[in-house]
Amino acid sequence: MDGEFVSWDDATVHVLTHTMHYGSGVFEGIRAYPTKSGVAVFRLRDHIERLLTSAKIFLIDVPFSEDELVDASLELVRVNALTQGCYLRPLVYLGYGEMGLNPLPCPVNVSIAAWPWGTYLGDEGVANGVSVKVSSWQRHDPNAVPTAAKGTGMYVNSSLAKVEALKAGYDEAILLASDGRVSECTGENIFVVRGGVLLTPPTSDAGALDGITQDSVETIARDNGIEVRHEQLIRTDLYMADEAFLTGTAAEIVPIRAVDDREVGTGKPGPITKEIQATYFATVRGEVDRYKDWLDHVT
Repeated sequence: MDGEFVSWDDATVHVLTHTMHYGSGVFEGIRAYPTKSGVAVFRLRDHIERLLTSAKIFLIDVPFSEDELVDASLELVRVNALTQGCYLRPLVYLGYGEMGLNPLPCPVNVSIAAWPWGTYLGDEGVANGVSVKVSSWQRHDPNAVPTAAKGTGMYVNSSLAKVEALKAGYDEAILLASDGRVSECTGENIFVVRGGVLLTPPTSDAGALDGITQDSVETIARDNGIEVRHEQLIRTDLYMADEAFLTGTAAEIVPIRAVDDREVGTGKPGPITKEIQATYFATVRGEVDRYKDWLDHVT
């Protein structure tokens, strides 16, 4: 917290912390994995760059450099001896000192937490796919809030959709943009396969976050000879897809077996999904030489 290691139980904030009241903060989700050469953090610098970009969009001046945040993340994994991998959560938040909607006088605080965290949507979901529903809640309009930023308060939108889906008996939700086009899931980007081509909504138009796992998947797919296109999708494109899957740091690569009670393809993970999934999991564990520069090893 703010450049100092703090024990888990003492990592607390004041009840009048500005971000807790008004949601003006930014964060990241990052994973570290065990490899033959020790634990390594996947695309750490890309995540820290996005954190700082999000802060810039919110007019938050982060009091640490990119290099300092990268080094602190690696050291955090090291001192906690998280050799089997972990999840990291950097958070830039506005602290105690000023109430009211004007955030500019507030102190800027930075924390990074790390802990072991299993598969976000469950091992069964990764292996056999999840069921999703199109949410009644729309994704933010980019001119209402800056969807290019990973802002803390903006995730109320995702939580509403997630709870709706879970209470209806589904694993996850898909949100549509205000014009009815597919945007993203509550915390993941979405891909569909049609005629051997991998399609994903253009993030800037759809109001979706520009995903780092999404980018990794696109790179892997193209390197494996699979055509990738950014294309506008509507909900029936999901129903008619040959395959579909979602991507995110927490979720990783998860097949979608059904959308709104309609089976996607055969209702089982398809060949392109399984190919990309296998390559991705090998990549994060340092088993693919082509992508070893995506790993920062903890030494």
